[in-house]
Amino acid sequence: MKVAVIGAGPSGLTSLKACLDEGLEPTCFESSDDMGGLWKFKDVSEPNRASIYRSLTINIWKEMMCYSDFPIPADYPNYMHHSKILKYFRMYADHFKLLQHIRFQTSVKKITQRPDFSRTGQWEVVVGTKDGNEESHIFDAIICCSGHFNYPNLPLKDFPGIETFEGNYFHSWDYKGPEDMYGKRVVVIGIGNSGGDIAVETSRVAEEVFLSTRSGAWVIRQVSDNGLPVDMFNTRFVHVMLKLLPMSLLNWLGEKKLNSMYDHAMYGLKPKHRLLSQIPVINDDLPFKILSGGVIVKPNIKSIHGSTVVFEDGSSVENVDTIVFATGYNYDFPYLPKNALYKSGHRVGLYKHVFAPNLDHPTLAIVGFIHSDGAIMPQAEMQARYVARVFKGHKKLPSNQAMIKAVEKDTRNIEKNYITSKLTPIQVDFVEYMDNLAKDIGVRPSLLWLFFTDFPLFKRVFWGPVTAYQYRLFGPGKWDGARQAIFTQFDRMYQPMKTRKVLKEIFFSMGLRNKLEDQQKIFVIILVSFF
Repeated sequence: MKVAVIGAGPSGLTSLKACLDEGLEPTCFESSDDMGGLWKFKDVSEPNRASIYRSLTINIWKEMMCYSDFPIPADYPNYMHHSKILKYFRMYADHFKLLQHIRFQTSVKKITQRPDFSRTGQWEVVVGTKDGNEESHIFDAIICCSGHFNYPNLPLKDFPGIETFEGNYFHSWDYKGPEDMYGKRVVVIGIGNSGGDIAVETSRVAEEVFLSTRSGAWVIRQVSDNGLPVDMFNTRFVHVMLKLLPMSLLNWLGEKKLNSMYDHAMYGLKPKHRLLSQIPVINDDLPFKILSGGVIVKPNIKSIHGSTVVFEDGSSVENVDTIVFATGYNYDFPYLPKNALYKSGHRVGLYKHVFAPNLDHPTLAIVGFIHSDGAIMPQAEMQARYVARVFKGHKKLPSNQAMIKAVEKDTRNIEKNYITSKLTPIQVDFVEYMDNLAKDIGVRPSLLWLFFTDFPLFKRVFWGPVTAYQYRLFGPGKWDGARQAIFTQFDRMYQPMKTRKVLKEIFFSMGLRNKLEDQQKIFVIILVSFF
């Protein structure tokens, strides 16, 4: 079976590997001259491609972002600069011999259903080559991995008077560094992760930086209690608590914890929504920058008059030199026929957030088009494994009617549980979504089985972080190194910190042990209360 993979970013690479693992014949079309997608830094942003800034460091702990059968080197930092992430992708591609299946500088122009699609499920793919020619290829299936940070959302109509602005304005997609901000007065619009990062970095060189937010945000730190990565507390135990306890109590506890570090109301950050209704902003530096006056938080912009920016509370800032729009991204799949995708509300409706539910044959999948409280890499990998199993015939999808019904249910659940918009239409719970796909593939770890057969592993799977290695313990694609990877994941966290010898290297183990013991005590108390 011949499969076209569109894009050689993190989703495309793992889709290639999943196809090869199932004995399929994949060909990846990558429009640029290198792999990495979003994580390939370029000094100048290229149209219709994701773009990052020079200083970008990922806000996901390395053990929670790596692929399930290829741990990130132990000496790599726990939170990696984009250059390290790209090196990791290169190692992954080399190890699994993926490069020979990638056609670089080959852009997909158009994908259409073959005339006999109702019988064969085949697609015609038209690509443009680096020498300017066009080629047409026939494929049995398509996996789209082109991402959703390619098309900047620049809502100028929402800012009356922007046409009179005397300075420079641009989208965060164009931001590469603060070099042009020295001594200037800067307004950053939007308090997502990019907006927070840009405000913090710009404040080191600018005269003043104002961070304008329409709704506020909950801000969490990467460096958690005892100096540990905050991600490591995303455990199955915590997930059980999220299901057992009332949402109002969980929100109260979480908000109380965050406000104990910095009062969000006092800092001007407190949002209109509750903590668990939207993915929080991750930024260790922003609170201090606010406290030290480096960043001044302001409400939404009402209007712009020349170099003066007026905010909705009536306050204003004069002599503004630069406005940065950190206002998110639109998404599109311009190479696909419009009737190939099913619309559900204001989002593209996909079965399991992967498959187009309205086609005669399940031969079109979208991988990596997901938003959650976890890293995209393991989720895209799980999606790719699921897709490859379906394409191979090992997994049969429900009827179109049943899939559409499931899509509409997903839409209702997302709108009920999360704050969504046209820019962020899809949001899922990381553990729940991973387990759901893993169950369909046949790789979800059995806690009961582990409890009776391998209790040391059970403890690490239940009370430890939900790393992707857990989904290589059993079933299709089982990896013999998975158990060892789980047992050594904290060693890899500790390794890059060993840069200076101390008398007793017990600080890490004691802090970690105390945290795990606290979780176990809480679990016992809750069990006793139920019986």
